[in-house]
Amino acid sequence: MTQAMDLNADLGEGSVHEADIMPFISSANIACGGHAGDSESMRDSLRLAARHGVAAGAHPGFPDREGFGRRELHFAPADVTIFVREQIEALKAVAAREGVTLRHVKPHGMLYNMAVADAALAGAIARAAADSGVPLYFGLAGDHSLMLRAARESGLQAVGEGFADRGYAPDGSLWPRSRPGALLAQAAAVAQGVRLARQGETTAVSGELVRVPARTLCLHGDGAEAAPLARALRAALEAAGVVVQAPSPAV
Repeated sequence: MTQAMDLNADLGEGSVHEADIMPFISSANIACGGHAGDSESMRDSLRLAARHGVAAGAHPGFPDREGFGRRELHFAPADVTIFVREQIEALKAVAAREGVTLRHVKPHGMLYNMAVADAALAGAIARAAADSGVPLYFGLAGDHSLMLRAARESGLQAVGEGFADRGYAPDGSLWPRSRPGALLAQAAAVAQGVRLARQGETTAVSGELVRVPARTLCLHGDGAEAAPLARALRAALEAAGVVVQAPSPAV
């Protein structure tokens, strides 16, 4: 049986490499005004995605441009629902003008990382996504991920996400960026991406086997290495018999 895997990247964040990445991915997570992005960058990313047949989704984060959404912040769940919904709706408004329908929501940065283990936060984000009517929700793959549980409870279609270019902890969470092994070089990222797609597993930084039942793979789009990695990973996936395509919402 032919295997399918989505390949997504976090875009709309001001990277000059975005146009070089887009031809090789199947889903784009577009920053929508929290950690990065404005109406002009949203429009440009949506147009680029449409040109390459890439599914567009919202990438809401903490309202923290100074820290690029990577600082641990604490909001009441009701306030999280409000700012996440506002960001998704901002992108939806631009998308409507461009004739693009948003397919998914994927939280950004620290908002994502905290929601993996915080049920209240995960629920607040999922409610905002459900309120906005976007059908698919990308969250960390694995039984321990509260993100996917909250998505399903909110009526969203949960899509487990693996990370080609990030190291894993033994419990299936991402290895902290501040520690060695958090970011993988191209050859290691390509190998890990193919293994995740074909076998649904990888090896933790500390050596343990980790199950990662992913349907979408992320690579980060904010560095000069992003485009070569996207090209190499897509080629390797296809050579391994994996069809790269965005997940479709269930009818």
